[in-house]
Amino acid sequence: MSVSDPVADMLTKVRNAAMARHEKVDIPASKLKLEIVKILKTEGFIKNFKKVNQDGLNSIRVFLKYDDKNSSVIHGLEKVSTPGRRVYAGYKDLPRVYNGYGTLIVSTSLGVTTGKKALEKQVGGELICTVW
Repeated sequence: MSVSDPVADMLTKVRNAAMARHEKVDIPASKLKLEIVKILKTEGFIKNFKKVNQDGLNSIRVFLKYDDKNSSVIHGLEKVSTPGRRVYAGYKDLPRVYNGYGTLIVSTSLGVTTGKKALEKQVGGELICTVW
């Protein structure tokens, strides 16, 4: 069965695994998903990730991060742009997520980056998702 929005499927798998307090979750691999997972790692929302090849299928294994009270570091994970409604913004119009405590992930002409880095480089693009 094909998925109409693979990025939203990835975000849902991570969100559900975090709510169920799983240690790790496997996601079918793509370049865009790998870049999003790299941003989640650098921003401190996940412990680690690695590329896995199971039976000829490439996937990304994401190791989730929890705090001292065993609650997930990811409090929210929301897709902004969908296949039916693409959302674009210039660098001056990039929204702030939870007054700067969250992270906006943007697909720009320079690659997938956070909202803060896109603002520094003065590039806009498609708003992929927000994480807080």
